[in-house]
Parts: sequence; structure tokens; C-alpha cells
Amino acid sequence: MFSAGGISSVIEDKLFPQKYTLQIKGRLIVWEEPQIMGIVNTTPDSFFDQSRILPSQENILTKASKLIEDGASILDIGGYSSRPGADVVSEKEELERVVRPIEWIQEAFPNVLISVDTFRSEVARQAVQAGAHLVNDISGAQMDTKMLETVAELDVPYILMHMRGNPQTMQTKTEYSDFLPEILNYFAEKLDVIRKFGIKDVIIDPGFGFSKNLEQNYFLLKNLNIFKALGFPILAGLSRKSMIYKLLDCDPTAALNGTTALNMVALTQGANILRVHDVKEANETLKLYKQLYA
Repeated sequence: MFSAGGISSVIEDKLFPQKYTLQIKGRLIVWEEPQIMGIVNTTPDSFFDQSRILPSQENILTKASKLIEDGASILDIGGYSSRPGADVVSEKEELERVVRPIEWIQEAFPNVLISVDTFRSEVARQAVQAGAHLVNDISGAQMDTKMLETVAELDVPYILMHMRGNPQTMQTKTEYSDFLPEILNYFAEKLDVIRKFGIKDVIIDPGFGFSKNLEQNYFLLKNLNIFKALGFPILAGLSRKSMIYKLLDCDPTAALNGTTALNMVALTQGANILRVHDVKEANETLKLYKQLYA
């Protein structure tokens, strides 16, 4: 029979994520608790219009400063919208949208980690050279065969996401024979290839909203802790997504409350990183989670 203390320790062991370390440009980063990744969109067509930023230095630094002040330890810079049916953006335009903002942020806030959200190896290369510390690839190296080779050369952590197709076609690819095992197998196969390239640090993103319908997204969230078996940090990107606003019959501008609720679920299911538009609210959620389970 468990004592109250015994029950508490079992719950904590189950819910509180383990410690992870990352090697980033000569720095040893130790994560003993979940982190918050703030989204910096330099696109004119992001699905959440309030997150869009005209990429002037003043706008970028104002946005970055606010996200850091609110509790973000990572900033994710993206110049190519991944919303369903998004317009195709040239490599040249994507580079123009992300390289200078990364330089500005790195110079102004040298202690914050910067992630570049791209599936293009050349954008990843120039972004890291400009100061980015991680590569966040929604395609899992399926849209650019040089991506893994490039990440290995750059020697930076790689965020591996699950998606089928591309942003233009992904919502037509939601048929699975066995949903969770297929996604787990996808990661197992990708991780085997990644190891062969010599990439040391990987973060797993199950890809909420990518090649998954509404019911699949919630089943994935309910079973998120199954991905802990892979042995890598887990990123949950739920912020204001259609799985929230369609279920609540609203739009992205009214989906913050739903986002907060699902972020807490993600934390209890083992998420190590919350990727969000609204850092202040995510940080409050994290504080409540830590009070309950730390």
C-alpha cells in the first residue's frame, strides 16, 4: 500500500520530464524543466495574422524583447508559412526574411537560443552562420535531400517533425493503417538515418496539424508520452491551431484559452518544449505545472 508521499513520487516520476543536455556551438545546454519557444513569423501569410511581423529591425527586436521578457528561452524564426495551402516562397525571399532578423536578435540578445524554421538546407546554413543555434525542419529532410548533411556539417541540434507531403498537400494525406505505430516507425527510421550522418542532438516534434485530421490530433496529444521511449526531447506545437479553433467553433484570434488548456495536457504528457505565439500565458501554464508536479 502506498503512503501519500509514495503516491506523490510515482506521479512526479511519470509526469515531470527528464533532464536533457544539448551541445550548441560549444555551449552545454542543460534542460531540467520544460522550455518555451516563442514564434517569430516574418511571413505575410501566417495562419495567425497577429503573429505576422514586417521584418524591420525595430519590429523584430521589439517582438523578440517581449517574448524573452515573457519567458521564452528559444525564439523560432520562420520566413515560409507552413499553414495548409500556403503560397510557395522562393529560397531567395525566405533568406531575406530570416537571415537579417537572426543577426539582429543574436546581436541584441546573445544569451537566447535561436531556431530557424526551414526545410531548405541553404537557408539552414546561412541562418546558422548568422547566429541561429537549431534547425527546425517541418519536412524531416523530405523536401531537401541535402538537409541532414548540412545539419551534420553545422553541428547543431535538429528538430525532426512528422509530416506527409508538403504544406500544399499535407491535408490530403491523413489516411493511416495504424496511426501511432506508423508515426513511431517514421521517427525510428529517420533517427537511424540521422545517426548515420553523425547528428548528435535531436528534438522530436510529432507535428500537430500536419497530415492529421482533428480526431487524430487529439489522439496524438492524449498519447504524446509514448514518444518519450525514443529518448529525445519532445516539442509540442499546439498554439492557436485549427484542432483548437475548429472544435471550439471560433478562429485563431479566439483560440488562446484552448491553447492554454492543451499546453497543460502536453506538459503532463511529457512535452519538453512548448512552441507558442503567446509566451506569457504559456509561462504561466508552466509555473502552475511545476507547482503541481515539480
